[in-house]
Amino acid sequence: MSGSPVLLNKHEVERLLSYDDLIPRLESVMAKFSKRDSSEIIQPVRSVVPIQQHSGFLGVMPAYLAAEGILCTKMVTFYQRAEGSSLPSTQATVLLFHPEHGNVTAIMDGEAITAKRTAAVSAISAKLFKPALSEVLCILGSGQQARSHYDVFTKLFKFKEVRVWSRRKETAQRFVNNLQDPVTVCSSVQEAVIGADVIVTATGASQPILFAEWVKPGAHIAAVGACRPDWRELDDVLMREAVVYVDSREGATAESGDIILSGAEVFAELGEVLNGCFPAQREKTTVFKSLGMGIQDAVSAKLVLEKWNSEH
Repeated sequence: MSGSPVLLNKHEVERLLSYDDLIPRLESVMAKFSKRDSSEIIQPVRSVVPIQQHSGFLGVMPAYLAAEGILCTKMVTFYQRAEGSSLPSTQATVLLFHPEHGNVTAIMDGEAITAKRTAAVSAISAKLFKPALSEVLCILGSGQQARSHYDVFTKLFKFKEVRVWSRRKETAQRFVNNLQDPVTVCSSVQEAVIGADVIVTATGASQPILFAEWVKPGAHIAAVGACRPDWRELDDVLMREAVVYVDSREGATAESGDIILSGAEVFAELGEVLNGCFPAQREKTTVFKSLGMGIQDAVSAKLVLEKWNSEH
């Protein structure tokens, strides 16, 4: 066994984890996951401990990828904060283990990994499902997930217009002020989404904020908020009328309020589309409901550690 584990802070993780390297690995591991070979990948549904006194939750997300030799877990806390709170809604730490010896090989900031891998998976969904001609990107939310989605979506795709909305207009304006290119701050969700080809929902909402009547037919929605069975971002009509894709069927039916409470049917996992088992119905309105997976954290963390090792 080696010595002390490698410790990597948020800045180091952000520097080492590039979308160009990350996206192919995520596509590969999600395709493998959807083949359901239990000898290849073991990933239980996230365990969640409610912290009712403080309106929070602790989630534990373990994964073992046998062929890649990756044993990993992420511990993440997420809270419903009061409006205007300076406290983060989510915080996370990722641990990598030596699969044979069982010792911890790396401890790294999980916020950067969560932000980048979530946005990268949403971008994979957009590659598959967005309209062939996509000119308008709309982002609902102005936190870390909103920024990571802006970064990767504007890196991979060409949009003529980008719009953003947040519950507090000043936070949306602050978000825009930190960007190089022009982005329109909208005063309502309806204003932001009307005519948009690609919509990202990255909010702390627990009740629907996005309604079918506002969504352009054929638009693609990457829904990354509302990670609890009683939280919503999208209304019933939108969920029932759209073609719904998920990262994991088990996770979606256990954790997604948007799916559970609407009674929407899951058409396919992203990995099933990547495997060619189900079509990408980009001519229809599509929703990719993202909940996050331990395997996504695992391949991201392994990539970070590989990059760090190559430098030392």
